[in-house]
Amino acid sequence: MASADDAAAGMRDFLRERGGCAVIDGGLATELEANGADLNDPLWSAKCLVESPHLIRKVHLDYLEAGADILITASYQATIQGFQSKGFSIEQSEDLLRKSVAIACEAREIFYDKLADDVRKSSSLAVAPKKRSILIAASVGSYGAYLADGSEYSGDYGEAMNLEYLKDFHRRRVQVLAETGADLIAFETIPNKLEAQAYAELLEENDIKIPAWFSFNSKDGVNVVSGDSMLECISIADSCRKVAAVGINCTPPRFIHGLLLSISKVTTKPILIYPNSGETYDSEKKEWVASTGVPDEDFVSYVTKWHEDGACLIGGCCRTTPNTIRAICRTLDRQCAVVCTPLLTTSDVANGVLVDHVAAED
Repeated sequence: MASADDAAAGMRDFLRERGGCAVIDGGLATELEANGADLNDPLWSAKCLVESPHLIRKVHLDYLEAGADILITASYQATIQGFQSKGFSIEQSEDLLRKSVAIACEAREIFYDKLADDVRKSSSLAVAPKKRSILIAASVGSYGAYLADGSEYSGDYGEAMNLEYLKDFHRRRVQVLAETGADLIAFETIPNKLEAQAYAELLEENDIKIPAWFSFNSKDGVNVVSGDSMLECISIADSCRKVAAVGINCTPPRFIHGLLLSISKVTTKPILIYPNSGETYDSEKKEWVASTGVPDEDFVSYVTKWHEDGACLIGGCCRTTPNTIRAICRTLDRQCAVVCTPLLTTSDVANGVLVDHVAAED
């Protein structure tokens, strides 16, 4: 991608390479739990950076096999302050942030190597397929995510909260992540306008050298979860030259259509959406309420409309899985000029699916 100072143009170039749309991965923490991780901890998925990095790598690889073009790192709830509360030094905490990106980069290289090896073994391929770009997005969760008290879903940080405090809280984490080799920073689940402004000013003041995206969450399909105007929040992101894309995450699928129509009126940047499964989370019991979400087939039925509404980066958040992402890829294959899934999965190479794509490129 281009430098942070030409962020949106760089994202458009990436999307052009992918045929106009790209696929973000799915839920990381909930997929880690499905693979046996115990995340009942204030560090949430960041706990696995300490105890089970191999599970993070496995989930990243599962999403690459499913067709994801962008991997989001296991740093959403990874803060220097949070690690310090667990007894880690500042240096150790910063190393864990770096580790989150290193694991994703390692998964990407393993995937590339396996794909190349499978291509070499396939006698049906006379020409090796073009190596596609896979982006690593270093996740930054909100201040509320660090508090682990549910305020990331309310945006209520108390009347005493101010812009400078939020900038100081996030500053060093963002600086460390920006120097890890990640392709961009993903500011996720932003719950209020104040934090969006803090991120935008932090990027400019510290001259962060890699692009960023801003994604907000909504519980009513109109505003962000704090009640602040979604359009005002999007406008903050749109006015920041270091922001490559803006959009929505961790929001029920039923709200996305209306939000996309509104967002497209106030931004010229690429629009991203990666909703959750629609399931309800009980913050008191700390568990997902059964039978409150939409199955994969219903989730994916929205994808064509979302793309028509202007979303060009589409993926999933909490409780979505590699199967969800695989289905999204197949749906977008029919709409984008570049075929996604055949280039992305090693199993397709083994089955000879790449032959048609290589012939089409010739």
